[in-house]
Amino acid sequence: MSTPLYRSNRCAALLLSGVAGATLASAATAEVPSVATDIAPVHGLVARVMEGLGEPALIVRPGASPHGYAMRPSEARALQDADAVFWVGPELEPWLAETIDTLAQDAAVTELLEVSGTETLEFREGATFAGHDHEDGHGDGDDHAEDNYDEEDHDDHADHAEDDHDDHAEDDHAEDDHDDYAGHDHSGVDPHAWLDPENGKAWLDVIATELAALDPDNAETYRANAAAGRDEIDAAADAVRARFAEAGTPEFVVFHDAYHYFENRFGLAAAGAISLSDASDPSPARVEEVRDTVRDLGVDCVFSEPQFDQRLVQTVLDGTEGQAAVVDPLGFEIETGPGFYPALIEAIGTEIADCAS
Repeated sequence: MSTPLYRSNRCAALLLSGVAGATLASAATAEVPSVATDIAPVHGLVARVMEGLGEPALIVRPGASPHGYAMRPSEARALQDADAVFWVGPELEPWLAETIDTLAQDAAVTELLEVSGTETLEFREGATFAGHDHEDGHGDGDDHAEDNYDEEDHDDHADHAEDDHDDHAEDDHAEDDHDDYAGHDHSGVDPHAWLDPENGKAWLDVIATELAALDPDNAETYRANAAAGRDEIDAAADAVRARFAEAGTPEFVVFHDAYHYFENRFGLAAAGAISLSDASDPSPARVEEVRDTVRDLGVDCVFSEPQFDQRLVQTVLDGTEGQAAVVDPLGFEIETGPGFYPALIEAIGTEIADCAS
C-alpha cells in the first residue's frame, strides 16, 4: 500500500513543481513589455531590439496602406494591451493618433519622426524633380542627391491595387483611404524617414532606451541588440554603396515619391514621380510630362510598386527606351522579424542598381 501512496505523493510533488516552474516562467515572460508597432519597417527595428526576449505586434499588416487603415480586432487588442507603442507619426498615419489616444492611453508612445537624431526632409513638389533646389537642409545626405524633389505622402497601396494584385491588397482595407487622405496637409516633413539607414540606427537606440526604462532587468539585452542591429544596418548600407559603385547609378522615375530619404543617403536623384502625392491616378498632363522627362533624359527605369497599376508605367514608357521595374518601400515580400530592416535597405538598393546594370 505504501508504494502507490509514495508514487501518488511523488506525482503530486512533480505536478506542483511543474506548476510552480510554469508560473515562474510566465512571470519572467510577463516582465517583457507588450509592444505595438505601426508598419513593417518599424516592426523590424523593434523586433531586432527585442530579439530573444519577445516579439512586437504589427498593426498595419504588410501590403496595406498606412494612410487610412481599418484595424482588425486582433490589431486593436494588441494596441490596447501595449505597454509601449512605436510609430512613425501622424504625418504618415493621421488616423492612428486618435486611435492610440483611445486604445493605448497608458502606453509609452514614441513618435519616431520627433525623436532626437532623426534626419528629416521636406516634401518635394511637381511631377518632375530636375531643377528644383534642395532647400530643406535637414539631412546630411552624404553630401549628395541634394537637389530636386517632389511632394508625396506615402504608399497608399491598397486603394490602388488592381484586380491582378488582389493577393497584395486584402479587401477589408480598401476603405476610404483617398477620401481621408485628400484632406492631408502635403507641406512639411516627408514621413518616409525609415528609408534613411542613419534614421534606422538612431531609432534602434531610442527603442532600446524606451524598452530598458520599462524593463530594467533586460536593459543590457536591449542595448546589446540595438548595437548589433546598428552594425547590421551599416553592413547593408555598405553593400548598397558597393553595388552602386559596381553598377553605376541610373536615371529613374518612381511611381510616387517615397524614396527621397534613400536617394539623399546614397547619392541618387529620381527624375520624377508618375502619381500625385496621395498615389491617386495622375492627370493626362502629368503623365505626359513624366513621359517627356523619361524620353528627354534617357531614363533607364520607371519603378512601380507591387500594389499599383502597371499600365501607367507602360504608358510613361511608351515611345522610350526605358524599362519597367518594381521596388517597394514597405518590403511587402520580405519576411517580418529582426532581419527585416537591413534586408529592406539592401532590396531597394539592389532593385535600383539592377536597373543601372
